[in-house]
Amino acid sequence: MNPSNISQSCSKALESHSIDYKLNPNLVRGLDYYTKTVFEWTSDQLGSQATVCGGGRYDGLVEQLGGKDICGIGCAIGMERLTELVELSVEKAENSQPKIYIVAVGEGAEIHASIMAETIRDENQNYTVEVNMDGGNFKQQFRRADKSGAELAIIVGEQEIEQGTVSLKPLKSDGEQKTVKQEELIGQLDKFFG
Repeated sequence: MNPSNISQSCSKALESHSIDYKLNPNLVRGLDYYTKTVFEWTSDQLGSQATVCGGGRYDGLVEQLGGKDICGIGCAIGMERLTELVELSVEKAENSQPKIYIVAVGEGAEIHASIMAETIRDENQNYTVEVNMDGGNFKQQFRRADKSGAELAIIVGEQEIEQGTVSLKPLKSDGEQKTVKQEELIGQLDKFFG
């Protein structure tokens, strides 16, 4: 595979997973055995020490070390930088109460709810989302939702999963609970918090 095909292949893979990236033809890693593609993962939260992970592709390295002629890819992760990012993330989470609490009751609901929470966070990073993962009936979970300080509860149960819907219940206002299609959820959240 020629280098431009490799670059296109990598770009397509990143785009299919909604990963932001910048192509930099001048990027160089400090090890001579990298061939074709090199990469760095950076964070804008780390100042001048922005690189969290760096690596690349190496063709022929395994053969040079006495093995078969195969290509490989590898990387190194800076544990101090990764730890710093995790600490910043935890600190941010601890300093903000959730805007949204997902009540999940029934078989498969917790998994469905955690995927939904990730989708919501990906769509709008200002939405802090907490998912009930402690089981319990609706009443117990709504007590937890109220205690969390969230403004809105999203209700996911077996019936909602089956119908492709969710129920939205305001927790701090007198608004009525309503059912919406899952594909309309982000728009409804934007309207609620807008």
